[in-house]
Amino acid sequence: MERLATFAGGCFWCMVKPFDEQPGIISVISGYTGGHKENPTYEEVCRETTGHYEAVQITYDPEIFSYEKLLSVYWQQIDPTDPGGQFYDRGQSYETAIFYHDEEQRVLAEQSKLELAQSGRFSRPIATKILPAKEFYAAEDYHQQFYKKNPVRYGRYSEGSGRAAFIKKAWGDDQ
Repeated sequence: MERLATFAGGCFWCMVKPFDEQPGIISVISGYTGGHKENPTYEEVCRETTGHYEAVQITYDPEIFSYEKLLSVYWQQIDPTDPGGQFYDRGQSYETAIFYHDEEQRVLAEQSKLELAQSGRFSRPIATKILPAKEFYAAEDYHQQFYKKNPVRYGRYSEGSGRAAFIKKAWGDDQ
């Protein structure tokens, strides 16, 4: 039985590949969620007027890849202590959030956030929000599977934004 998971982790370009390459992942879609504007465009979301986050919505088979594993992958892609965006990208639309689709996901997300906070890995508080899932709007086609369509630009962005260096420093061989 397929399930949905929705995560905001800053630029959605960088949030697709880590999930897309896992067993049991059926699809990873870049899009917008959490806001009030129906069918927002990338430009509207970037103007910070829609209330939406850049996010990914993952369709997965929980028998092959559990929600707990998805959470583990998610935490290792972001700076969970940054309340103002992610790396180079600043503003509400680039903030981190876990959007839960049911009570079980909410409980697991809260538990994983608490475990991360108590792990001592980060010296600052965990700022990632845990919010109820709202309508998810797929981003424009050119944003989908960006790491495959534009591997050079994707690599430059991942490095240039500071994301890759942060992940290596924070997680090292634990990834």
